Amino acid sequence: MTARAVWLHLRVPFSFFLLPVFWFALSQSPQSDTGRALAVVLIIHLLLYPASNAYNSYYDKDEGSIGILETPPPVDRTLFYVAWGLDIVALVLGAFIGWPFVLYLLIYGTISKAYSNDRIRLKKYPILSWLVVGTFQGGLTYLMTYQAINNLPLRALADPRPLLAALLCTLNLLAIYPITQVYQHDEDSRRGDLTMSRLLGIRGTFVCAIVMFGLSVTGYYFYFEGGSPFYMLLGYLLPAAGFFLFWFWQVYHDAGKASFRSAMRMTLLAGLGLNAFFLTLLWLNHS
Repeated sequence: MTARAVWLHLRVPFSFFLLPVFWFALSQSPQSDTGRALAVVLIIHLLLYPASNAYNSYYDKDEGSIGILETPPPVDRTLFYVAWGLDIVALVLGAFIGWPFVLYLLIYGTISKAYSNDRIRLKKYPILSWLVVGTFQGGLTYLMTYQAINNLPLRALADPRPLLAALLCTLNLLAIYPITQVYQHDEDSRRGDLTMSRLLGIRGTFVCAIVMFGLSVTGYYFYFEGGSPFYMLLGYLLPAAGFFLFWFWQVYHDAGKASFRSAMRMTLLAGLGLNAFFLTLLWLNHS
């Protein structure tokens, strides 16, 4: 594999769509340390997530569109070694943050490998894989980011407020994850993977997103106690919600509209809205 092909399969830009979890944790942090926060975000988004993407690409060997790659290049064993190398570097650097963060990196790395590896392949089990992705990329990442950047004891994570925030992150991921699979039905069928989106069907995927997003919005209302941050969140998400409803109307009448490019537009709008909201919240809470 060329260096460019390896870089493409790391899908580093895709980490942008998962950044809201970090910004949310940082915005709610009572005693965050800038150096620790910077180290945590770099380890997660430049090492942990790209390692997971590379490992997934190696075992999937996709020929159709995946993630942000419309035409993924062929893979070989190089990608396997790169994935493990990034994981090892993440663990070494994570040791300077603390053992709870290292434990998180180990658990996440192990689960992400079980998700793709041919011998286990959690990806074949639609409901389990959906819950695993939502929980680990959402709630667990929020809690361990919150713990790491504030250097808190683990027992502090049992407080209701961080637990509710973690649940909201999980619901967001449960809403968007099947949408990222909606254009891959043929590819997943070829490999024998019954993903959540395939289980739900194309229309069902959109209904699931509406239900999960509705629960998430309700949760944010209680989290922000019906105050101005909640309505600010709705404003930031309005473009994504508008596009989603328009796209759903298109797909309802023509399943062929469930395309890679539309899914990426949806993901981009949601990512921009959530990143902008939590950055604004961070500025307001620390100004």
